[in-house]
Amino acid sequence: MKIKKQTIAVAGTGYWGKNLVRNFFNLSVLHTLCDTNNDTITNFMVQYPSVTGEDSFNKVLANPEIKGIAIATPAATHAGMVRDAILAGKDVYVEKPLCLSEKEGIELNHLAKEHKQILMVGHLLWYHPVVLKLKELVDKGELGRIQYIYSNRLNLGKLRREENVLWSFAPHDVSVILGLTGEMPETIQAHGGNYLHQKITDTTVTLLNFPSGIKAHIFVSWLHPFKEQKLVVVGDKQMALFDDTAPWEDKLLLYPHSIDWQDNIPIAHKAEATTITVEQDEPLRAECAHFLECMATRHIPRTDGEEGLRVLKVLNACQESLEQEKSVSFSAQKASAETRSYYSHPTAVIDQNVYIGEKTKIWHFSHLMPDCRIGTECNIGQNVVIGSYVIIGNGCKIQNNVSVYEGVTLEEDVFCGPSMVFTNVYNPRAEIRKMDQLRPILVKKGATIGANATIICGISLGRYCFIGASAVVTKDVPDHALLVGNPARQTGWACKCGEKLDNNLICIRCGKKYKKEKKGLNER
Repeated sequence: MKIKKQTIAVAGTGYWGKNLVRNFFNLSVLHTLCDTNNDTITNFMVQYPSVTGEDSFNKVLANPEIKGIAIATPAATHAGMVRDAILAGKDVYVEKPLCLSEKEGIELNHLAKEHKQILMVGHLLWYHPVVLKLKELVDKGELGRIQYIYSNRLNLGKLRREENVLWSFAPHDVSVILGLTGEMPETIQAHGGNYLHQKITDTTVTLLNFPSGIKAHIFVSWLHPFKEQKLVVVGDKQMALFDDTAPWEDKLLLYPHSIDWQDNIPIAHKAEATTITVEQDEPLRAECAHFLECMATRHIPRTDGEEGLRVLKVLNACQESLEQEKSVSFSAQKASAETRSYYSHPTAVIDQNVYIGEKTKIWHFSHLMPDCRIGTECNIGQNVVIGSYVIIGNGCKIQNNVSVYEGVTLEEDVFCGPSMVFTNVYNPRAEIRKMDQLRPILVKKGATIGANATIICGISLGRYCFIGASAVVTKDVPDHALLVGNPARQTGWACKCGEKLDNNLICIRCGKKYKKEKKGLNER
């Protein structure tokens, strides 16, 4: 399913925005370009006469014909513009970085899930055919166990004053390294130099240490005598080189070097490089097309807001290391006044960067994975797993033996019965990694999910709906609907208090009266 009409607006038509304008126009979907400079708009409209020009972002938001917005404005404006676009019902593509604040990043992801809007971050390398091929080789084990990764992104210019070289050059490399390793770093150490301006860093070298033992370094500079964009991945079987400045046929090389030990001395055996053939495609066009595909299918983008948040966390840690001139640890949980007043049983495992609200209780043998967010006054039962980047609203109760996987969002006061199941990949295979195909689940305020029920990914459960024990839910559920069976079917309506409503939509226990609306029931 494709977007086949002009529904996209591009906000910001400067250094990079003009490339988005060109690609969305060539894909026949560009509706409006938005810029504060009227002369710029006039010049673009000469080149693209079928496109509307606006100097007001609010007018773009108010236009019902515009379904998606690509934002290519300065990074400091991203959070506010993304938030406004989501609230206006628009799908959003935002150039890197997602925003500047981790708190804002978490809020933007939660907002996108709540409003069921696509949120995609422009980490361009994940749409480069060579990077995708390299990822395939790594996942198949062609390189063996990954030991070391380094990336050089060097050039003379483009010099900036609104951000340093770390934020300008490194996001793409951080994104690729996190994707290849499949984990967040344990510690980060960054060093830099300010040569042209005392407050703007022109070169940085960053070392990332991962829990698996992998190490990676990123060298970025806009004060370099020549352009170099290389990524080297060292495995114990082969080594790979991605050279983005080389001719297309030489961009990806595999070196089957080996190291033997003789008399307790390592001996290197060099081998000729093998060229890996990759079909040529323009990464930016592929990225824009992917955004359109996600808009049409509602699939999670390859570089969604959660991926953007992970990169943002690393960049902020790099910046902290630069400023403090010391190593920064990801493993130490950052407690604040908001996160101290909760209880966790001694057997519970709480990973790094987990937010836990006041008066929440976490019981025996439960595991909260990195970067999840738990609201206030929640009760997390025994043997519960909360996946990375999951958001649990205030007042939720998750009973024993429940796994809440990445991609699931629970709004406030959701009840998850014992051993109920969430899925996040529609057609999983053990031998094929499909984490880029996650389909989200949104469980709205007050919903109840009975014991042993199964919720298939890619759907939402309405406010105060009631899912019976052992039901298998395969499609969206209206507000207050009562569902049972396999596959689940609606057998009535449920009150806020949990009782089944009578034929007049009145609760015989609490007396509340309801009326039918488009999304289900509402009180009358």
